[in-house]
Amino acid sequence: MSVEEGKKAPDFTGATDGGGKLKLSELRGKPVVLYFYPKDDTPGCTTEACGFRDSAAAFKKLKALVIGVSKDSVARHDKFKAKYGLTFPLVSDEDGKICEKYGTWIEKSLYGRKYMGIDRATFLIDKDGVVRKVWRKVKVPGHVAEVQDALKAL
Repeated sequence: MSVEEGKKAPDFTGATDGGGKLKLSELRGKPVVLYFYPKDDTPGCTTEACGFRDSAAAFKKLKALVIGVSKDSVARHDKFKAKYGLTFPLVSDEDGKICEKYGTWIEKSLYGRKYMGIDRATFLIDKDGVVRKVWRKVKVPGHVAEVQDALKAL
């Protein structure tokens, strides 16, 4: 499945760090930055998460919620959040259903070896649940600023 700009964001319910649950449709009324990343506590993913953390005040000012999604367990998310002082929810998608809905579970290639993994992607969802911007194959440097700029344009 692929998610397109201008269409409703696929709804999901997922387990979050701290033993919570998050249902996307219950967040209506505020813009949501939904970002998918490959793995907790790896260099690129840590840089990206810390970038969102360091910009928390800017996202709050824009009334936006940031949510991270990976296939890591809730326990791993708890450790990752605590280690880096992350201030936003991390959703565990161990069965890959959320990744499937958003088209982020893809075949990758590294040194000629093919494998399945999460495509680093971000979806900007407006207060009505409509996808306004999609970033695929995200390059971490400068990405948080791009997302903020797109949010300001909503």
